[in-house]
Amino acid sequence: MTLRRTTSFLFVIMTAISVMYAIKWIGLTPVPASEVAVGPQAATAVVVAPVSIDRIRHTIRAVGTLRANESIMIRPEVAGRIRQIWFEEGQAVEKDQLLLELDDSELQAELAQAAAQLKVSRLTYERLKQLDLDGKRYVPKQQLDEVAGALQVSHANHSLSVTRLARTKIRAPFSGITGIRRVSPGDFVGAGLDLVNLEDLAQLKIDFKVPETLLRHLAPGQPIELTTDAYAGESFHGTVYVIDPQVELTTRSVQLRARIPNPQQRLRPGMFAQVLLTYGQEERALLIPEEAVMPKQDKVYVYLAKNGAAQQREIRLGTRIKGFVQVLDGLTEQDTVIRVGHHKLQEGDPIVALTEPIP
Repeated sequence: MTLRRTTSFLFVIMTAISVMYAIKWIGLTPVPASEVAVGPQAATAVVVAPVSIDRIRHTIRAVGTLRANESIMIRPEVAGRIRQIWFEEGQAVEKDQLLLELDDSELQAELAQAAAQLKVSRLTYERLKQLDLDGKRYVPKQQLDEVAGALQVSHANHSLSVTRLARTKIRAPFSGITGIRRVSPGDFVGAGLDLVNLEDLAQLKIDFKVPETLLRHLAPGQPIELTTDAYAGESFHGTVYVIDPQVELTTRSVQLRARIPNPQQRLRPGMFAQVLLTYGQEERALLIPEEAVMPKQDKVYVYLAKNGAAQQREIRLGTRIKGFVQVLDGLTEQDTVIRVGHHKLQEGDPIVALTEPIP
């Protein structure tokens, strides 16, 4: 009897467990997708900006080192002892102004000797020539030719002495500022020894390089804007006046040279400078904020705000300027781009346009 009751109890328990699993299985049976109600997608808040039109300059940045308009090291052409120095260090001098004078006593004597020899040669030639005026050959032609040759040699020696004597007076070849002299009065200097540097600072030059891809846009007369670390926040202006006719093979760049007026002589040769070259401008350029641009691989896109939805558009970019970028192709004046919030969008997503940045 006990065994029968136990068996009946186990049967009831097993039946109850089977019913429970059946109810759970029925509750987990998936519902067909057609019977599930899907609510509308929530709109994404974005900040939009209209395509603007403005005048822009096409520029490129480069670096260079300032150079004097003219710069030389004054050196003597003849050896001698310095008799007198006629300038002060750092002094402004004019062209042909006397700078240094070498002792010329020996050269003066050589000049006097050359002058005396020239006089003798001239008198000898004139006497012999006088004897030949009546058409009779009292003097052999060979002797007359020798005397004429001696006269020419005397002329040459005299001119050489005059030239050497003139070289003892060293003059400024152009107007400029003298540097630090390297000699003192009484020093004996050889030919070619450094005496003092002379710099023309009225205007300076700067050499810089730009990529060869801009060669068709370059021309003499284009303006440059120059900045230096010495005068932070201040700019100087100049003009390109020569373009090197040869492209450098290693860098594929073109060298340009510009002049910068320097009336107050604030700029000095050797200073490092940044150059901004303007090579063109457009009166009506399409501009959008830089943050609206989305580069993907080798292409560039933006999202447009169209009828409350996001629309992706491929564009082609041009010049960048002050937080904006020029659009060469892909947009029109009437378009509105999504400036903030586009990174979480997909094509066709609903949007809510805001005028203030998203918090």
